[in-house]
Amino acid sequence: MDGPRKGVHCPVRVTARSVTNRSGLLNGNPTDHEHGTARRVNERIVKTAEELRFEFGSNWLSFLSTVDEDRIREAVASLSRMLQVKDLGGKRFLDIGCGSGLFSLAARRLGATVHSFDFDSESVACTRELKRRFLRDDGAWTIEEGSVLDASYLQSLGEFDVVYSWGVLHHTGDMLTALDNARIPVSQGGRLYIAIYNDQGILSTFWMRVKRTYCTGALGRGAVLAVFVPLFFLRSVAVGLIKYGNPVAQFTRYKSRRGMSIYHDWIDWLGGYPFEVAKPELIVRFYKERGLLLTNLTTTHRLGCNEFVFQRAGSEG
Repeated sequence: MDGPRKGVHCPVRVTARSVTNRSGLLNGNPTDHEHGTARRVNERIVKTAEELRFEFGSNWLSFLSTVDEDRIREAVASLSRMLQVKDLGGKRFLDIGCGSGLFSLAARRLGATVHSFDFDSESVACTRELKRRFLRDDGAWTIEEGSVLDASYLQSLGEFDVVYSWGVLHHTGDMLTALDNARIPVSQGGRLYIAIYNDQGILSTFWMRVKRTYCTGALGRGAVLAVFVPLFFLRSVAVGLIKYGNPVAQFTRYKSRRGMSIYHDWIDWLGGYPFEVAKPELIVRFYKERGLLLTNLTTTHRLGCNEFVFQRAGSEG
């Protein structure tokens, strides 16, 4: 994933929430003063991101051992359902912050020509290993290192029918720029499918502090794991008992959520830093002002990601 690094101080309220509410960039047309404020805010976030970063690639490499045909089928079904298509034959698919590579593989299974990139070298290695296992020597799937914060890099890639970035842009340390750059490679009539953390106010601030603590080093990581993994485990057992009458049901059913792994999602949640959030209406407005209209939306009323599919005006290629 385009994601996190190692560090000192982060202005706790300088998240996507403070960027959206103070800079005005997601709230209509900003003034010159607001542009300057946004730049200063973003400079602080990026500086912190360079110092404090979660090792997303290490978590994805661990997740790789769990990937099987069942998980791939769930990922394919999830992608197909949200994009509202049965296949992607003849389409070009760009995976921004490919992470494990699972959804690049899913897009390839749906027939798309796929280009995957990630800022994190271990995530790139993970995606290459996934390709080696399931689609060795496939010339229609290319993988490389790159950053969504690099507009010139995105312009160099050309246009894509589907640009996909699930749970990535809010981990870059500069979500505003990442959101803006993600639309660069979207073709006329093409779609942009993203997932962004829901703004939960004080709860989001609390979890930012937890994530920062996790990323400060071995002591912080150990403390966070010791406190929250048992809590998450007990909560999952309780959900299984209450909802399904089976204490392990939450664990066994979890892969049906986009093919993910419950344990690796716990680690990603606890450590995923930098961490920015936004309310769904602000994301919708941001892209509407830039010529991309919402075609599909899945929202959460709690912690987690809101999912958006936008389409650029024009004939679909």
